[in-house]
Amino acid sequence: MKRVEKFKAFVKYFEQNMPVAETELLFDSPYQLLVAVILSAQCTDKRVNLLTPAFFKRFPSPESLAKANQDEVFELIRSCSYPNNKTKSLLGMAVKLVNDFNGIVPENLDELQTLPGVGRKTANVIASVVFNKPAMAVDTHVFRVAARIGLSMKAKTPLETEKQLVKYLPETVIAKAHHWLILHGRYVCKARKPLCSDCGVNDICSWYSEHIKDIKNN
Repeated sequence: MKRVEKFKAFVKYFEQNMPVAETELLFDSPYQLLVAVILSAQCTDKRVNLLTPAFFKRFPSPESLAKANQDEVFELIRSCSYPNNKTKSLLGMAVKLVNDFNGIVPENLDELQTLPGVGRKTANVIASVVFNKPAMAVDTHVFRVAARIGLSMKAKTPLETEKQLVKYLPETVIAKAHHWLILHGRYVCKARKPLCSDCGVNDICSWYSEHIKDIKNN
């Protein structure tokens, strides 16, 4: 199957079977999503969603967070992975957001990446989810699933994967495709034991075609 045909089949399947695909992080504003995404690095969305209600009650705005001290932020996120680093990132992000952007989360990817704790992946999440831009955030799920299916070819970095996906996906579905890949990786195409028999795109999957005999034997 040609690569273009594989992308068409991928989009067709998910448009029909997952027409609504959204982040599982809970938020009510761009600021809240920014905090949640920073917290979600190497941490589950489920864990983040348990932490953020108390966090946003204590720090409902960038201005309130910018005035916080490390100890009180740390106490609220201590059950999250890497709480020390994330405490510093959240405080630095809030201060810069207030001082440089009047407390308003910017739309521009380059400006977003000037905020502490915000790399390209986080910036792409904000751009696509909040501002509906055709941005492709590549996390571990997206990186793995795109490679397994064969949507990305020999990509060694998230940026290489991002460029390949953006090149072949229709611009109108790029933001949604990010969630398709994440959710598929989270619940079906799992890292250790992919549920190939439950996968709706195994007919176009390069990894499945290579391992089909082993899978059936098991």
